[in-house]
Amino acid sequence: MAKRIDLFDSTYSHFTQQVLETIRRETFGEDIGQNSWTTADEYDHFISWLDLQPEHHVLEIASGSGGPARYLASAAGCRVTGIDANEAGVATATESVAGTDLGDRVAFKAADANSVLPFDDNSFDAVLCIDSMNHFADRLKVFREWRRVLRPGRRAVFTDPVVITGPVTNDELALRSSIGLFLFVPPGVNEQFIEAAGFRLLRHEDVSANAAMVSRRWHESRERHKDALIKIEGEERFLGLQEFFAAVHRLTSEKRLSRIVYLVEKQDR
Repeated sequence: MAKRIDLFDSTYSHFTQQVLETIRRETFGEDIGQNSWTTADEYDHFISWLDLQPEHHVLEIASGSGGPARYLASAAGCRVTGIDANEAGVATATESVAGTDLGDRVAFKAADANSVLPFDDNSFDAVLCIDSMNHFADRLKVFREWRRVLRPGRRAVFTDPVVITGPVTNDELALRSSIGLFLFVPPGVNEQFIEAAGFRLLRHEDVSANAAMVSRRWHESRERHKDALIKIEGEERFLGLQEFFAAVHRLTSEKRLSRIVYLVEKQDR
């Protein structure tokens, strides 16, 4: 059984350290402060589906260090509110916009997306959730909350990076989920939840290739900077995360766990 390892607390607490910035550049090419399987080009592709205007307000679920939210606000000229359950991530994100020209358009709040969202009905023009859907145990409840806070006719984009599309052993599932709570579903389940929550599925695409590429680069970059990382993480956590990234690459490149992106629209009832 794979041992539980921390990917988030230590990463967000040390996010601005030089070695982690170097690893992000080597992993993603363009560093927008992401801690997921997305590149800036892919992120641009996803947000283009949301048809954003400067007057719009976006909710980013699992906003992490805040980098993608800042990037989105700059690219679309809109307002962005990010929520994350990790307080170290929220603190890092909040500090990153303090005293900048984004301070009046980007805000972050500590909140658990598995619970009732701390926002009024019809508050947002878009919802964005990249590579975190797998952490929400009651996915239908989560979708219903998204629908509640979205304005009528507006859209949400999310990725599920662990759709089961091939044979996977229990040890492989344990290793892939060693960084926290995971919900694995087969094809069709997300689609059922989307409809039951009152959304219309507009499109979905297999974007596993990006996760396979990013996880390989991440593993390789971390290996190159092993000594510096061990000083931050300790040897046990370093080795555990290397096993995790190797498992992500293997399972995703073999399409046994696939990463799917979904675009949905709020339906009137």
